[in-house]
Amino acid sequence: MIRPPVITIDGVETTFTPGETVLEVTKRLGVAEVPHLCWDERLDPAGSCRLCIVEVEGRRTPGASCTLRAEDGMVIRTASDKLRRMQGHLVQMVLSENPAEVSPRNADVGPTELQQLATDFGVSRDRFLGRESNRSKDDGNPLLLRDYDHCISCYRCVRICDEVEADHAITMTGRGFAKEIATPFDRGLLDSTCTLCGQCVYTCPTGALADKKMVGAAERGAPAAEQKVTRSICPYCGTGCSIDLHSKVDADGTETVIGVTPALDGPVNEGALCIKGQFGFDFVNSGDRLRKPMIRKDGKLTEVEWDEALDYTAQRLRSIRDDHGPKAFYSIASGRAPGEGGYMLQKFQRAVMGSNFIDNCSRA
Repeated sequence: MIRPPVITIDGVETTFTPGETVLEVTKRLGVAEVPHLCWDERLDPAGSCRLCIVEVEGRRTPGASCTLRAEDGMVIRTASDKLRRMQGHLVQMVLSENPAEVSPRNADVGPTELQQLATDFGVSRDRFLGRESNRSKDDGNPLLLRDYDHCISCYRCVRICDEVEADHAITMTGRGFAKEIATPFDRGLLDSTCTLCGQCVYTCPTGALADKKMVGAAERGAPAAEQKVTRSICPYCGTGCSIDLHSKVDADGTETVIGVTPALDGPVNEGALCIKGQFGFDFVNSGDRLRKPMIRKDGKLTEVEWDEALDYTAQRLRSIRDDHGPKAFYSIASGRAPGEGGYMLQKFQRAVMGSNFIDNCSRA
C-alpha cells in the first residue's frame, strides 16, 4: 500500500493532495490563521504581498505559503516571533501610504482585511509614514465607488475581473508610486466592458472599492441599534445564487435592508453575482410591497386573511373550469421556483384542471 504524502504544520501532521499549496493545506487543517492580502481562493496565487510567509525546516529564508507547493515530509512553522515581526512590518508599510481615515465600507460591512490585520498585529501607519496616495476616481457611475486612495496595488480586482468574470474592464497602469487601477483609455466604468457585477468590490481587501448604494446606509435615518446578516437566495432567476442580506435594525425595531454581498461559500455562485443580484435589492424596502393578500370587493382591492384568499382562488379556478372547460386554463411556471414547485404546478394543471397547457419562463 502506497503511503500518502504527509506535511507537518505547527506540530500537527496531516496528509495532502499533490499540487496543494501550503496555504491551502493550512486553511483546510485550521491549525493556524496565516495572514494574506493578495490571495483570494478564486484566483491563481500571486505571492506579491508576502504576508503569508512561513518557515520551512531546512530552508534558510521564509517562503510565501500561497505559492509554495506542499512536499512530503515538510515541517512548517507559521507563527514564530520572527515571522510575526516581519509580517507586522509589512502591514505597517502597506498602511503607511493609505489615508488615516478608515474605508467608507467599515460602517456597513465591518473592518476591511487590511484594517483587521492592523488590529491583529497591533500596528498603525505612523512608523513608516510618508507620502499618501491621491488617486480617487469619481467617474459618475451609479453603483461602484472607486476610492483608490486606499488602494495597495494587490491586483485582486484586476485579476478577478480577468480570471473569473472575463470582462477585462480594468487594468493596472503607471509605475512605482504612480501605479493605479484604470480602465482602457482611462474612461469611466460605464464606457468600458464593465458589467457592474461588483466582484471587484468584494475581493478588495482595503475598501478602495465599495457599493455606492450601501456606503453610509447603516448610519442614515434613525440610529441603528444593531446590524444583521441573513443568508438568503437571490430572487431574480432560477440559478439559486447564495447572498448575504445586510440589514440595520433601528432602536424602534424597524429593520431595513441596506445591501447585498455575495456568499463565497455559495454552492452555485461561489461568490459571483450579476448586476441585478448585486444591486437590485431596493424593492425589499418599498412601501408599495403587498403585505397581505387582496381581493377586489365592490370594485376596490381589500386586504383579507390567507384563508379567505385561498378559498376565493379555489372557487374562481373551479368556476373557470366548469364554465369554459379545461382548455380555458393556462399556467406558466416561474424560472425562480424550485423543482418541487414546478412539479406541483404541472401536477395541478394536468390532474386537477385537466389541461396540458403549461409552460415556463426558463427558455428566455
